[in-house]
Amino acid sequence: MSNSPVNWNSTQLTAGWQKGVTAFYYALGMTAEDFGKAQVGIGVPLLEGNTCNVHAYELATEIKKGCEDAGMLAFPFGTPGVSDNITQGHEGGNASLPSRNLIANSAECVVTSHCYDAMIGMHHCDKNGPGFAMALARMNYPGLIVSGGSILPGCHNGKDITILDVYDSQAAVSVGAMTDAEADQILRKACPGPGGCGIAASFNTWGIAAEAIGLMLPSSSSIPAVDAEKRAECRRVGAAVKNLLEQNIRPRDILTVAAFRNAAVSIAAAGGSTNGVLHLLALAREAEVDFGLRDLQQIFRDTPVLCSFAPRGLRTMVDLHNIGGTPVLLKHLLDCGLLDGSCMTVTGRTMAENLADVPAPPKGQDLIVDVDNCFKPFADMQICFGNLAPDGIVFKVSSMKNPVFEGTAMCFDDPRDIVTAVEERRVQPGTVIVLRYWGPVASGMPEVLVATAALAVPELDGKVAFISDTRVSGVSHGAIGVHCAPEAAVGGPIACVHDGDTIRFDLINGTIGMQVSDEELASRKAALPSWRPRDPRRGYLADFCATSAQSNHGCVSSALIPSAT
Repeated sequence: MSNSPVNWNSTQLTAGWQKGVTAFYYALGMTAEDFGKAQVGIGVPLLEGNTCNVHAYELATEIKKGCEDAGMLAFPFGTPGVSDNITQGHEGGNASLPSRNLIANSAECVVTSHCYDAMIGMHHCDKNGPGFAMALARMNYPGLIVSGGSILPGCHNGKDITILDVYDSQAAVSVGAMTDAEADQILRKACPGPGGCGIAASFNTWGIAAEAIGLMLPSSSSIPAVDAEKRAECRRVGAAVKNLLEQNIRPRDILTVAAFRNAAVSIAAAGGSTNGVLHLLALAREAEVDFGLRDLQQIFRDTPVLCSFAPRGLRTMVDLHNIGGTPVLLKHLLDCGLLDGSCMTVTGRTMAENLADVPAPPKGQDLIVDVDNCFKPFADMQICFGNLAPDGIVFKVSSMKNPVFEGTAMCFDDPRDIVTAVEERRVQPGTVIVLRYWGPVASGMPEVLVATAALAVPELDGKVAFISDTRVSGVSHGAIGVHCAPEAAVGGPIACVHDGDTIRFDLINGTIGMQVSDEELASRKAALPSWRPRDPRRGYLADFCATSAQSNHGCVSSALIPSAT
């Protein structure tokens, strides 16, 4: 870190040899005096057809004003936005993960080609924040991420409800445990306004991770979308970016191994989503940091669950905001010896300096507990390796009491068939549901909430296991193993599982295997048919499937993986 002009990059256009381009700046209303100011790109995931993103441009306007107040110029630009809820259960779900990479590529394209000096990325839906973080790490331009804030909970029969209650109620209707009328009431009340899903699902998992890793200003992840403080925060962002430019603090000064450990510990303690694992792996690849599944395996074994966020508990991000916000959680983790306080952050100060005056969690609340009173001594997420997943599989097991599970395989190639099997009572306790051919190369790695929600009915929740090479929504709960690598479409062993095979996994020892001999496994692999992507018609999907690395590398472009070059 060293001092440099705040317009270190834009000056090559405003004062460069190609003087004619300044005509376009004058057309924007700029003056000659403006040519010496820093230029900031504001990445806006513009999607008014999604509750999570509907207020994105409004907040971008506040950020722009704050940049101007700090003596800079700011230019909002659009990136793709895909709803992770609206796209569930149909072809659109294939777009979710590719949209993250498209956001990263779009941001890099605009910011580098226009020679902006810094970038601000807005996190409104699951893939927005990770995509912008990947772009920041790749470019290594000064910048940060701003959360668009969580949605407020709805209310039904005097109790808070969230999108999780919607999916659970629909599953309950399918097996006769709830009436259509009550489920419809829950559906209509669960989402009362703008903001990302309010529980510890993918959106808030990444918000907590971004704040813990140092790329987001304190409290940004926990201020609700409709709170007046969210607008005030956006007006302050410009001053923070100006400070990054003046001190020449770059993303790779912040994205160290210790910072990745802080992020992993935080999402583990919060009971976060498996999607957070995928995005941390991707960000590490973009930042050229040596941090992978083996590192996460040890962190998850050593980190207790200290929060009662839904889906493991009942609390939401608004509850965290009401007791002081994400800094209260991070300070608690720091005081418990779980975080490295020496890591640099986008405030220009270390994590410990940011948290120095933050109070402990208030007494009487039930969201955050002490280590001695933890909900579980190891994380809900665990990493396993074995003959079923040589390159790893990520488990989320908040509903499973015993860390060891053994059951009989029941194989599917379509998530809707799993729903039908549950409705017909063909899935029994002790079953291991295996869903394959939905990984990054096969289909863009969509979320299959329709399948995991079907397994969340009382007679099966925590009594069956689900294993797949694709992803699940952070709303999902149960005994779930996803991101199995290698995936079925590239000949991964998950393609070789047969109905009736015995599958066993041990979360603490980090092992998973099917009880099939090496010889039999090799014979089955040799007999596998060739596989083509499910829907090569979509250009974005064809590009993603052709270039994506496997999930143990975060599904970044395979060009970023040394062994692929």
